[in-house]
Amino acid sequence: MSSNLSFSNSTAKRYALALYELSRENSELKNIEEEVKNLRNLLVSSVDFRKMIMNPIIKKNEQLKTLEKISNYLNFSKTLKKFLGLLTFNRKLFFLNKIIDSFLKIVSSNKDELSAQLMSSKKLTDTEINSIQKDLSEHLGKILELKYTYVPNLIGGFKLQLGSTMIDTSIKSKLNRLEKLMIEA
Repeated sequence: MSSNLSFSNSTAKRYALALYELSRENSELKNIEEEVKNLRNLLVSSVDFRKMIMNPIIKKNEQLKTLEKISNYLNFSKTLKKFLGLLTFNRKLFFLNKIIDSFLKIVSSNKDELSAQLMSSKKLTDTEINSIQKDLSEHLGKILELKYTYVPNLIGGFKLQLGSTMIDTSIKSKLNRLEKLMIEA
């Protein structure tokens, strides 16, 4: 199982790197980055699209026709259209979500960006989120892409995942640590 996961991750990274290199060579990186984000949004919002991509029974030519319609509707570049065609032809379309994530990570790291996940027990306004993002960006000296999630069961405080570093000030986490200490005592 572990080797399959490793295989799928390495395959996704290879395809993502190929798309990145091709986009950069064709001076389309910024445009394709936006198109890939639109494609990711489509994957998130459309159950039918996800089913079409993940279903191995659907024939290549049916997948190609569907992708062509979607690509034309969303005004995808020739480069991205051909890339999606290649994935379909090679029967690797089911890796699309991982390829998108890998591609966006490659783009982000080459732009000297960091991504972070913020979870809070209080629902934050857009102004508060933007302020936190701005302060963290200035402090770290890098562009920061902040993904915010409201998690009411944290009880209080927040969690910030920045790369491999986790900052956890939630009351729930503190209570769990106290409970563990009491059990061990």
